[in-house]
Amino acid sequence: MTERTPTLASRLPQVGTTIFSVMSALAAEHGAVNLGQGFPDFDCDPALIDAVHQAMRAGHNQYPPMPGVPVLRQAVATKIIATGARQYCPEAEITITAGATQAILTAILAIVHPGDEVIVLDPCYDSYVPNIELAGGKAVRVPLTPGTFRPDFGKISAALTPRTRALIINSPHNPSATVWSAQDMRTLQELLAPTDVLLISDEVYEHMVFDGAAHQSAARFPGLAARAFIVSSFGKTFHVTGWKVGTVAAPAPLMAEFRKVHQFNVFTVNTPMQHGIAAYLQDPAPWQQLPTFYQAKRDLFRQGLEGSRLRLLPSTGSYFQCVDISAVSDLSEADFCQWLTREIGVAAIPLSAFYGDGFDQRVVRFCFAKKDDTLREAIARLRKL
Repeated sequence: MTERTPTLASRLPQVGTTIFSVMSALAAEHGAVNLGQGFPDFDCDPALIDAVHQAMRAGHNQYPPMPGVPVLRQAVATKIIATGARQYCPEAEITITAGATQAILTAILAIVHPGDEVIVLDPCYDSYVPNIELAGGKAVRVPLTPGTFRPDFGKISAALTPRTRALIINSPHNPSATVWSAQDMRTLQELLAPTDVLLISDEVYEHMVFDGAAHQSAARFPGLAARAFIVSSFGKTFHVTGWKVGTVAAPAPLMAEFRKVHQFNVFTVNTPMQHGIAAYLQDPAPWQQLPTFYQAKRDLFRQGLEGSRLRLLPSTGSYFQCVDISAVSDLSEADFCQWLTREIGVAAIPLSAFYGDGFDQRVVRFCFAKKDDTLREAIARLRKL
């Protein structure tokens, strides 16, 4: 009998191989310095590894409670309070997730019904729109202001309709490396106040805000916190992106719906890592020192490119640096990144990959979450442009 695989109608017909996979493969092929990858090339604190090892030895190797181990949820609540934000109940309002990507998908599946609209701000992280589509919703793309990447509240307001279920924001922002101000958050709070629109606040780079500024979490603004799922990432904060451990904080009624989905798409998260992270969080110094740590890398990278033909855009948060390539090449962003990888030996990501319509403004993104020697090698190659 001839084998025949049934024809499948794709749930995500527009989705193919991501630009990140394409550029990483090209970087490996040409021996390029990979500044396209959005994760560190250095190790985490050995003390964190030791804490997880101790948890394994202590027998924490079976299923933990579905929302996460209590000691970690309490540690997360304590950390949130330490940042001057809302007090969350560890039992009912904090859940440990398998990374931030799962957290965002779960939040969307919990609240979005077929036909609902969800506003996303372009350029945006590439999981948002497929997540909305998987829930049967419609993504409504509203552009951030070209050049500055500031939120355009007039356009956001115009996009609100009776079918708007939620808005997704991200600060510090990937890919633009911009940070929302306290006034931005207050304006958003006023805009949403007369509505029932929910908020998903992607804050995975919360501890990478530079030049003495403070991260303005949605949890610091009562009118936003009351309607928000606030997403964080231990992977980003502690340089262990491969562990895929994140958190969500939300008011109890929202969290109850979140957990209904969480229990069936993940159920629970790696037990010894939860206990290890909880122990590691007893000392706040590692996350409190993170802005200084990454600002030094940002400054090393920016200083190295001063005087080059790449025009540096502001980098006020996250571990990304965007540059304008207009003085270097007439190529499109995507073609330039391919050329840069093959001919110069440095991989970057085109910002057009983060836009639904492929908007090309001659800007590409580098990641400076790398060893200093890695950054110096990249700088030496980029200065040849």
